[in-house]
Formats: sequence, structure tokens, C-alpha cells
Amino acid sequence: MYILAALYHFTRFDDPAALRVPLLSLMQAQGVTGTLLLAREGINGTIAGDRAGLDAVLAHVRALPGCADLEWKESTASAQPFARTKVKLKREIVTMGQPDIDPRARVGHYVEPQDWNDLIRSDDVVLIDTRNDYEVAIGTFQGAVDPQTASFREFPAWWEANRDRFHNKRVAMFCTGGIRCEKSTNYLLGQGVPEVYHLKGGILKYLEQVPEDDSAWNGACFVFDNRVSVEHGLREGPHLLCHACRRPILPEDRSRSEYEHGVSCHQCANETTDSDKDRFRERQRQIDLAKNRGERHLGGFSEV
Repeated sequence: MYILAALYHFTRFDDPAALRVPLLSLMQAQGVTGTLLLAREGINGTIAGDRAGLDAVLAHVRALPGCADLEWKESTASAQPFARTKVKLKREIVTMGQPDIDPRARVGHYVEPQDWNDLIRSDDVVLIDTRNDYEVAIGTFQGAVDPQTASFREFPAWWEANRDRFHNKRVAMFCTGGIRCEKSTNYLLGQGVPEVYHLKGGILKYLEQVPEDDSAWNGACFVFDNRVSVEHGLREGPHLLCHACRRPILPEDRSRSEYEHGVSCHQCANETTDSDKDRFRERQRQIDLAKNRGERHLGGFSEV
């Protein structure tokens, strides 16, 4: 059994590059896998390992400048959820492409999971899902608006095109773990929206804390590791990953004519060329050969 810790924290790192090697070395020494992103605005990522290894890495992160009050969300996986150990330097720890965004200055009102249902069922509240379209496709909250964005970077343009739809409404927003809402609620406040709320701890905390019988959530929640999705109680969901387009599919989707393992699924079969598919077939062949040798091929695992 592997323990996962999903974390993010907005703080000021004057020299994130100087933090990278010590953090990476510790993760490798402790057998902790996954990816952490470092930027001037903070840290973000999901890691996995045993209790002792995770505790050592989390203690190190909490000792970084401004991270003493770091919070994280834990869950478990029956199989190794990550293939590699990585610490990457980025311009943003979650990419919105808005240089003036600063969640440290102000964000929307945090709403605890147990209070979320009452808020989103209010007539004067509009509920917006800030995640990507492929995430929304497998699960979301009842009545949520789907911006149908392919990446978080598209959210500001979507808001500008649709803001008049939500005049005189309170805006409630949610995402997987909360980090995208830190930025999107700051953005909306800067756009003059007077009342903005977001789900504290994101969908993951809601699924962990709110009983399924009382839930306003429908479906599964996409996660960026080899579990692919989780459901209520953070139990592993039924989804698999198409390793061509990295979108979630259900087991029964493998019987569709468009599906070829490692090459295509019904969602991407018409998006790639014959040349692309030939490359994917060769990649899958190498994965299968490595598996037969009892080795691990990195191409066979999903990435953050």
C-alpha cells in the first residue's frame, strides 16, 4: 500500500533553483516518487511513498521559507502511482498566464466541505468547475457550469466571454485539490466580482469528508497519477488512462472499435495521424518487451 500526499502552498521563493537539488535528493533517498513543482510563487505536486519517507519529505517542505503552515491531503493506492521522482522548476506552480495574480494577497471565501451543499443549492449562487474538459467529463457537482476549457490557461478568456451570464450572482468555484481556485478566485475578485467562494481542500477533501448519501457529487474525480480517478471515500475509481491522449476511459471503452492499447481510444482516434499511431505502437511494443523482461518502462506510467 502506498500513501499519497497532494500538496500546494503559495509563498515567496526568491531562488527556487537553490531549493531543487536538496529536495530531489531527499525524495530519492527516502524512496518517494512523484513530481513537485517549484516556482517563485510556491510549491505544488503529489508524491507517494511509505509513512517514514513521506514524513521526511513533508518535514523538509514545511521548513522551506513561508511553508510552516503547509497543508496536504493524503490518500492511498494499491500500486505504485508514479514511475519517477522529479522536482521541476516552473514559471507558475499552476499555469494561468496572468502575471498580476497573487493568491497571497486575497482569495475567495473558503467553504468547508460540510457547508458546501448548502451554499451551492442557493438560488443566487452560480457554481463553476475550473477544471479541464476531460476531468469534468467523468464527474462534477450537480448543477455546475462546465467552461469546456482544455487547460486552466483558457479560464480568463472564458470568463471574459461569459461574465454577463452571472450578473448579480455569487460565484462558487471548485477544482481537484484547491490550487486552481486560489488563482481563479483571486482573478474574479480583481475583475470586480464582489462575492466569490471556493471549496476548501477541493473535490478530494469533499469526497473524503462528505458521506456518499449526502453528496452533491456525481461520478468520479480525475487524479494525475496511475489511479486515474477516485470516488467517495477516496477509493480508487474504475477509470483507465488512454496512453495516447492521456484522457480517462472506462474498462468497457476498450471493446470499442477505435480502441487500440497504447495507440488510440474513441476520444482521440481521429485526432492523430497514421504516423503518430505508428510511433505509439512502437512505444507500446517497447513497454511490452520491458514488461516481459521484468523491467519497468517509464512510458507505461501516467505523469503529473
